[in-house]
Amino acid sequence: MAVFGLVSSVAGFIKVRYLIDKAIIDNMVFRCHYRLTSAILFLSCVLVTANNLIGDPISCINDGAIPGHVINTYCWITYTFTLPGQHGRQIGTAVAQSGLGNEHNQERTYHSYYQWVPFMLFFQGILFYMPHWIWKNWEEGRMRLISDGLRGTMTLGQEERKGRQSRLVRYLIESMKTHNSYSVGYFICEALNFVNVVGNIFFVDKFLGGAFMTYGSDVLKFSELDQENRSDPMIEVFPRVTKCTFHKYGASGSIQKHDALCVLALNILNEKIYIFLWFWFIILSVLSGLAILYSAAIVMMPTTREAVLKRRFRSASSSQIENLIRRIQIGDFLMLHLLGQNINVTSYCEVLQTLVGVMDEERPGDTPSAPSTLEMAPIYPEIGKFGKETET
Repeated sequence: MAVFGLVSSVAGFIKVRYLIDKAIIDNMVFRCHYRLTSAILFLSCVLVTANNLIGDPISCINDGAIPGHVINTYCWITYTFTLPGQHGRQIGTAVAQSGLGNEHNQERTYHSYYQWVPFMLFFQGILFYMPHWIWKNWEEGRMRLISDGLRGTMTLGQEERKGRQSRLVRYLIESMKTHNSYSVGYFICEALNFVNVVGNIFFVDKFLGGAFMTYGSDVLKFSELDQENRSDPMIEVFPRVTKCTFHKYGASGSIQKHDALCVLALNILNEKIYIFLWFWFIILSVLSGLAILYSAAIVMMPTTREAVLKRRFRSASSSQIENLIRRIQIGDFLMLHLLGQNINVTSYCEVLQTLVGVMDEERPGDTPSAPSTLEMAPIYPEIGKFGKETET
């Protein structure tokens, strides 16, 4: 039940957004970082700290000269080791367990990462949430304010809905060409997502002693080999049984050496968690790279922006959309694009149709300057601060 309570606390990261009236300020790939990936990492952190799932994380046996709780504590807070040359040998005849054997002139691989796995997973969860936190503070709830009352199921009457749409169009007209800093923040945070996921791959590889880069591919190769001639790479990276050496003084003051075999039950979970993370990080890095290329195409190619608007603004002709794209900047387009994710297609088309009509009626010199957005304060209570920012 304790584990269930901890898992329930993580569930807030993956709640269904459409059950709540909350503005969408990013895309699906962006949300995969701070909602899905952070939830996976925090959930993994909870699982590896839940001792009642696997029992004690480490349990060592020795010749009986050292109490069990002492050797367990010592080997946990220091390190254990395996012998890489003993992997792949026949268990029960050549070696007692994979990676164990006579230590004489044998290379050792030391394992102490298991102490830090929960902290590492928790820290990674924070890293994946940081770009969203930066963007949310940069965005300052602007999309929530301008789409207020038009999101969700929209139970407003027709007159009230039309009134809100007209006020939204007024805001878009009066704040035209003042949203470039808004778009810069979004694209920076989108790039941070890509840098973060790629950096985490190298980060985990360093944490696991250089074994993470090829971990997933090695596991795939292992599954294709013959049963007799294969060595499980998961056991090499996350051994289930390791060795530990404890030194103490004897009765006469001489130094005595005591060997212990330690069962790392926690590695049963660790190996599954990190094989999943290997595939997930690869997939997420590819998706994030494609999202950056898509954003770059939007910034550099007006035809891409036109194609994006055409998908939702179906009631407009191609010439109307081309004219609209030609008269707005990147920041204005991002604002319109995000607005399309927050209101239904009918309201969105009506807003853009009205916007195009107003822009066609006005000459370029008649467009109000940015400070006039202060007049929107009675309509959107917090919108005045955006106008004040544009004055500076």
